Amino acid sequence: MAGRRALKAVLIDLSGTLHIEDTAVPGAQDALNRLRQASVAVKFVTNTTKESKRILLERLQQLNFDIQEKEIFTSLSAARSLLEQKQHRPLLLVEDSTLEDFTGIDTSEPNAVVIGLAPDHFNYQTLNRAFRMILDGAPLIAIHKARYYKRKDGLALGPGPFVTGLEYAADCKATVVGKPEKAFFTQALSDVGCSPSEAVMIGDDARDDVGGAQNAGMLGILVRTGKYRDGDEKKTDPPPYLTCNSFPDAVEHILQNLL
Repeated sequence: MAGRRALKAVLIDLSGTLHIEDTAVPGAQDALNRLRQASVAVKFVTNTTKESKRILLERLQQLNFDIQEKEIFTSLSAARSLLEQKQHRPLLLVEDSTLEDFTGIDTSEPNAVVIGLAPDHFNYQTLNRAFRMILDGAPLIAIHKARYYKRKDGLALGPGPFVTGLEYAADCKATVVGKPEKAFFTQALSDVGCSPSEAVMIGDDARDDVGGAQNAGMLGILVRTGKYRDGDEKKTDPPPYLTCNSFPDAVEHILQNLL
């Protein structure tokens, strides 16, 4: 903690940290309400590419989480910003339920490949089309490269293996826009007006949530819910600032020790 300033913001992962699909982590709603009573800004940062921000917000509100749309920063938002900046026309390999977050983006005669989690579209024909586009010079943009995530029926492949397959086949390197990229965390923090040394990240992914946040200069708290597996805290260097059982325990630590 040497050299750190007073805590001003808490960044919170969603899937696996606050909820798993349509089930909330026990006690998470009350813990979030307690955190909101403290003098810190709260921002929700997610790599989810399974649904649009609007659908995600509806899911969270149905689970009785006190969350506003402006508080959610998604990797889909980061991808859209990059497309607008570069004026790319993307081939969007994402779930249909996320397409509304790309409304207004020109997708005619695509000249870039954007890939997220798209189980309904990860077939040979579609991936081969993306492969050929990349060979012809189209940039490969990965919304994120998570290896796997947690569903109610168990762990499931994330977009990472498919991104890596295209990188290998086309001998290229994807531009990643979501966690664990430093720019993703920096952009999220700029929305709440604080520096990394004044923030802490809570998440269930040792590499993307905790490792990414700590590489950006934040503290990282790993929770043993969602995709967490025994030994995950040993997968990052430096290790997490703290590993605890669940989001309510993380909030309790923050309230007792960081404020």
